[in-house]
Amino acid sequence: MTTEFLVQQIHKKQSFLCIGLDTDLDKIPSYLLYEEDPIFAFNKAIIDATHHLCVAYKPNTAFYEAYGIKGWQALEKTIQYLNKNYPEIFTIADAKRGDIGNTSTRYAKAFFEDLEFDSVTIAPYMGKDSVEPFLAFEGKHTILLALTSNEGAYDFQTQKIEGKELYKSVLETSQTYKHAENLMYVVGATKATFLTEIRQLVPNSFLLVPGVGAQGGSLKEVCQYGMNQQVGLLINSSRGIIYASNGKNFAEAAAESAKKIQIQMQKELTNLV
Repeated sequence: MTTEFLVQQIHKKQSFLCIGLDTDLDKIPSYLLYEEDPIFAFNKAIIDATHHLCVAYKPNTAFYEAYGIKGWQALEKTIQYLNKNYPEIFTIADAKRGDIGNTSTRYAKAFFEDLEFDSVTIAPYMGKDSVEPFLAFEGKHTILLALTSNEGAYDFQTQKIEGKELYKSVLETSQTYKHAENLMYVVGATKATFLTEIRQLVPNSFLLVPGVGAQGGSLKEVCQYGMNQQVGLLINSSRGIIYASNGKNFAEAAAESAKKIQIQMQKELTNLV
């Protein structure tokens, strides 16, 4: 999917919401456990109820790998269902991979060619030769971890090396990589005030922003500091939407929760104009 098409969808739906499909069998409604594939049954219901309110879905692959082959099959069915029924949706494999050379190429093939995701999250710690193999895939996007929303982000990401925070070096250096136009970045909503400086370094890149909702990030602040003329934001919410209810009305409750965020996003888009 091209960035231009993603921007079109944002304006069409008046939303830049990404819904995280972090599906946990301990949290889904108990009656779904009797389904042949409970994970896919849950995902399908969430997708059908919310697809008109969001522009992206982000399955965190750990929640599928934890269940072995059955979990991986549920992930495969989920992405196939999305691509077949809602091809306008931007899909993100939240896999946080990071290795060099042929290993990165194999990871990329797994998510881009076999599963046919539009993008994948990547850890940048191993540098250029761990990222460029992902960037080489035409029409696909690599979402680099830059400044994350977790408490441990301060262990390394904000530490200064020769007077510059490490996350800033990640942003600057990655822009020199081959096919850097295919880069997006993860920036946590709990670090919203950092976005002004981040936008100076990557003014045109899309930012995937987790941490709004359950982690306490402010949508208004993220938009204030991080939005550009192309919107340039994908705001992720996972638990606050998909687990809005654990009853039989879980999908409807998820849609209601997503709608509340979409209404806020519509207001922010109006301010952009």
